[in-house]
Amino acid sequence: MLKIGITGGIGSGKTTVCRVFEVLGLPVFYADLEAKALMHTDVLLREDIIKGFGGDSYSESGELNRKYISSIVFNDNEQLAKLNALVHPAVYRAFDRWVNEQKGAPYVLKEAALLFESDSYKMCDETILVKSPEDLKVKRIMERDSITAEEVKLRMKRQLSDEQKEKLADYTIINDEHVLVIPQILTLHQHFLTQSNDR
Repeated sequence: MLKIGITGGIGSGKTTVCRVFEVLGLPVFYADLEAKALMHTDVLLREDIIKGFGGDSYSESGELNRKYISSIVFNDNEQLAKLNALVHPAVYRAFDRWVNEQKGAPYVLKEAALLFESDSYKMCDETILVKSPEDLKVKRIMERDSITAEEVKLRMKRQLSDEQKEKLADYTIINDEHVLVIPQILTLHQHFLTQSNDR
């Protein structure tokens, strides 16, 4: 089955683009949501997190102690990389299982904020970057999360720039509130349908 990776910087609108693909009948795997769920449900991952970050990583009731984990990784790239090195393989396994469950779909999409940073784009046949101007991304995230521009920019620094991502992506969707997004999606959809039929 054809696997399409889709990514974009924080506030780029990649989830909105994915919703359009879902309306077209395509299954979408939301890697970031899956990662959060796996930290609770994947026994091996839980054990690894406790080994790596200590017993306070989970509450007595078994809930992930997000505040505790965040306090460790927020300003420490080494600790963040350590956490990602535990979480990403669990997400890869979950994606493989999920793909095998998708019957009858011409292709599937994997939405991931760190598609390129985590190397998970290598599990995909093609990749899409959703690209927006930085000032628009900052405005969207400030409104969505009620945080300051400085806080948004700090988050942005943890991801590759759009310019870096564009060099790795096969296709780019412009989401700048001027260029129409749906025609771009429909063009790619037809292209992927053709590719899928040719397999």
